Amino acid sequence: MSDPLSRDAVEAVDPAGMIGDVLAQPLQLGDGLWRAQSAGLRPDDLPGGLVVCGMGGSAVGGDLAAAALGDRATRPIATVRSYALESWTRPETLVLCASYSGETEETLACFEAAGAAGTTRVGLTTGGRLAEAARAEGVPVIGAPGGMQPRAAVLYMTIGALECAALCSAAPGLHSEIDAAGGLLERLVEEWGPDGSEQALPKRIAHELRGTVPVVHGAGPTAAVAGRWRTQLNENAKVPAFAAELPEANHNAICAWERSRDTAPLAAVFLEDSDHHPRIRRRVELTAAEVERSGGPAIRVESRGESRLERILSLVLLGDLVSVYLAVLEGVDPTPVEAIERFKAALD
Repeated sequence: MSDPLSRDAVEAVDPAGMIGDVLAQPLQLGDGLWRAQSAGLRPDDLPGGLVVCGMGGSAVGGDLAAAALGDRATRPIATVRSYALESWTRPETLVLCASYSGETEETLACFEAAGAAGTTRVGLTTGGRLAEAARAEGVPVIGAPGGMQPRAAVLYMTIGALECAALCSAAPGLHSEIDAAGGLLERLVEEWGPDGSEQALPKRIAHELRGTVPVVHGAGPTAAVAGRWRTQLNENAKVPAFAAELPEANHNAICAWERSRDTAPLAAVFLEDSDHHPRIRRRVELTAAEVERSGGPAIRVESRGESRLERILSLVLLGDLVSVYLAVLEGVDPTPVEAIERFKAALD
C-alpha cells in the first residue's frame, strides 16, 4: 500500500505548495538573520525592553523569541495583539511592528501609537502601508520575502524579534544558536518530510489526530509552541483545535476530560522539553493518564536539539508538518483561509 502522505499525495492536495514553505524553514533562519542585519538597525540600550506588535502568524515570532530566550532575557519581552500598546509602554521601549502584508490594521494602529509615545520603532514586513509609513518617518524596516502565506514566514518573524531583543539589550544575541538550529532543521526536514518514512513522527501524529479535536499542551518553553500548533491546525487543516498550558490546566481543564467522549472526540498532545521541571514531567504523566482514562489518545512528543532555540524550532517544524499532513488526509487544501478573507471583507 502506498504512503498516503508521500510527496505525490501531498502535492495533489496542496497545489499552492504550503509543504514547500514549511520544508524551507532551515533556509529562513540564515536569510532572516541576513535581512535583519541588512536593515540598518542601530543598537541602543533601552531599559523598557521589547514589545512585538502583530496579529496571527506575524505575532507568533514574538512569543517564540521569548520562549527561546527564557531566563536569558534581562528585560521585558512582550507581544501585543491589539489596536493599542500596553499602558506601561514608555519611550525607553523598543516597539517592533510586525505585519507580513503591511496592511494589518491593528499593527498599523500600534505603529502610530508607538510613534506618539516617542518609542524607538522597527518595522518587519513585505511592504504595504506599514513599510510606507515607516520609511516616511525614518523608521528602519526588516524586509521579509513575499509570495507566501503570513503564517509560513514564522521563522522570519522569530529571527526579527530575536535580533530586536539583542538590539535593545533585552537579551543576548543568539547567532551561534541560529546557525546550529539551521543544521538541525535540515536533518529533521529529511527525516520528517514527505519523502521520509511512512512512519515518520509527524505522519503518525497526523493519522492519530484525524477525526479528533486536538488539545495541545505546553509548559514553560513549549507553551508558545502549543499556541502555534493550535493556529496551524486551525488554518492549514481547518479543524477546531485548542491549546492548554501546564500546570494551569491541572487546576481546571483536566475536569473536562471526564466527559470528553460524550461531547467531542478530543485528543491530547503534550509538547515536552528537557528543560521542564520534574514536577511538570509528573504532571504530564498524570494528565496523559487522565486523558487515556476518558478514552482519548494522549500523544507525548519530546523536543529535539541541544540549545533551547533548537528545541523550540524542532517543535514548530513538527507542528507545521502535522497540520499540513492532516489537511492532506482530510483532502483539504492547506493554503486558502477563506473564512479569514470573508471576515476581513465584512469588516471593511
